[in-house]
Amino acid sequence: RLKALLQPSKTLLEADRITEGAKSRSYSIELGSMKLESKVALITGGNSGIGRATALLFAQEGAKVAITARDEGRGQETVGAIAAHGGQAVFIPCDVRLAQDCQKAVRRTVEAFGQLDILFNNAGLIYRAKTVLETSEEEWDWTMDTNARGAFLMSKYAIPEMVKAGGGVIINNASYFGLVGGQGVAAYCASKGALVLLTKAMALDHAHQNIRVNCLCPGSVDTPMLRREMEEMGGQAAVRPAFEAKHPLGRICTPEEVARAALYLASDDSAFITGSALVIDGGLTAG
Repeated sequence: RLKALLQPSKTLLEADRITEGAKSRSYSIELGSMKLESKVALITGGNSGIGRATALLFAQEGAKVAITARDEGRGQETVGAIAAHGGQAVFIPCDVRLAQDCQKAVRRTVEAFGQLDILFNNAGLIYRAKTVLETSEEEWDWTMDTNARGAFLMSKYAIPEMVKAGGGVIINNASYFGLVGGQGVAAYCASKGALVLLTKAMALDHAHQNIRVNCLCPGSVDTPMLRREMEEMGGQAAVRPAFEAKHPLGRICTPEEVARAALYLASDDSAFITGSALVIDGGLTAG
């Protein structure tokens, strides 16, 4: 079990939460619930944003966590943050576009922790201001290979290990752009739409093996990637209000809120849920 964190009222997620931007939010997560005790989770893109927040929360809830990413420095820092508070984690360098890297990630996770119970296909990227006319073949391939092919490859190698363990959970991080179209993000919409339907197909294919497959469809999330995009679009101060205003709740989602949704899908709280797309968009797609 994880040790008390920082202060009696603090949690690992609170200690790490991002506070940049016009609005920041604080969360208190119940200590000791341990919803993922004895579970092993593999999280792609676990070194930043949603992936990092999920890795911290899963570790707090008792899971042993394997984190993959291309940036080893930030990945090792996340592992260190988990270890410093009594959790167990490893970092595995991985490019999810490459079959050999995905196979290695699964193998090293099982070597480190003995099994694999949860896969969170979180790694992704986006090119903005790109219609099909403005999207190069390289940008199209990079987007599809990272966002859709990566989830396919990781699942392909993870599922046999889950079968050995008697079942498991796969969570794909899609987007509200997997449910509705958006201007200037043609490749991204295509990749996330593919991920939503891959989720449903996999849920049907592997239900008999006690493997549940669901996806998350967040709206705009206050991640380092989104903040970089805002800077490129004219600066956070100028652009952020428009991002906030398009969500009926009047703000951008936090990585921690998406992590909580991932925890719900990873835990027995959602034991009878598979093939679903859980929308976390502040009402953006409601009407």
